[in-house]
Amino acid sequence: MKRLARATVAAVTVLGLGVPSIVSAATTISTSGPSSPVVVSDVATDVTSLQNKNHVSVHTDTDQHAYTGDANVSGNTTGGAASTGAASNNSTTSASVAISNPSSLALGGSGGVGNQTVTTQGPSSPVTVSAVSTMTTTVENDNHIYVNTDTDQHASTGDANVSGNTTGGSATTGSASNTSSSTFTLVVTN
Repeated sequence: MKRLARATVAAVTVLGLGVPSIVSAATTISTSGPSSPVVVSDVATDVTSLQNKNHVSVHTDTDQHAYTGDANVSGNTTGGAASTGAASNNSTTSASVAISNPSSLALGGSGGVGNQTVTTQGPSSPVTVSAVSTMTTTVENDNHIYVNTDTDQHASTGDANVSGNTTGGSATTGSASNTSSSTFTLVVTN
C-alpha cells in the first residue's frame, strides 16, 4: 500500500514563459497517506528581450552657379556707362529627426510563484516545496546616425572694360556672393 500511495502523489511543476510577467497558479494538496512524500516544485520564468535599431541618414548636395556678364564701353566718341547686376547664391538646409524607443517593457509585476498549500499529511510524509522565480531582461540599443552635407557654390562677375573711346564712360560689374546655412537637430531617446 505504501508504493501505491507514493505513486499517486504527483509532483506539480508550473513553467511560465512570456511577457508580461507570469504568476504561477496556486497548488493545494490535502490528505496524503502515511509515508507519502509530497514534492511541490513551482517555477516562474519571465524573459523580456527588446531591440531598438535606428538607422538615420541625412545627406544634402547643393551645387549652385551664378555669373554676371561683361560690362564693356568701347569704340565710342563719348562713352556711356555700362554695368552688370549682382551674382549671388543662397542655400539653406534644415532637418529635424526625433526618434523615441522604449528602453524597457512595462511589466505587469516582478513575476513570481503561486501559493502552495499542503494540509493533512500522513505520518512519515515529508513535504518539500520548491519555489523559483526568475526574471531576465535584455535591452539592446543600436543607433547609427549619418550626417553629410556637400555644398558647392560658385559666383563670379564679368569683366569691366572701358577702352577705345574719345571720352570714356564707366563700366561696373555687380557684386558676387555666396551664402550657405545648414541646421540639423537629431534627437534619439532609448
